[in-house]
Amino acid sequence: MVPLYMAFLVGGLLCMIGQVVMDVTKPNITPGHILVGYITSGAILSGLGLYQPLVNWGGAGATVPLSGFGHLLVQGTLKAVEQRGLLGAFSGGVEAAAAGITSAIVFGYVVAVIFNPRVKE
Repeated sequence: MVPLYMAFLVGGLLCMIGQVVMDVTKPNITPGHILVGYITSGAILSGLGLYQPLVNWGGAGATVPLSGFGHLLVQGTLKAVEQRGLLGAFSGGVEAAAAGITSAIVFGYVVAVIFNPRVKE
């Protein structure tokens, strides 16, 4: 089990890097660029076998941020390809992330029903 301070350190560093990049490159790099960049970099690092050591070292600090989502997609795809061949490449990532995606949709819907959304003026 990873100590809590390691998860906090790794997650904080990942967030800090994104914030520094946005601050230094303002207004060229937006939060949307950071989100896509983190998912893509997590997927690439996972495919190269470099993200799993970070997960082992930082625990939830490496799996909860968006780079961890990219890692999850790649690991699910690789596992499904081993089991089902080429068809696994199309379904493995979505199957691996299904619980998280479903939770985001359900909780987003519940919050939208409970609270009254307003447009900022």
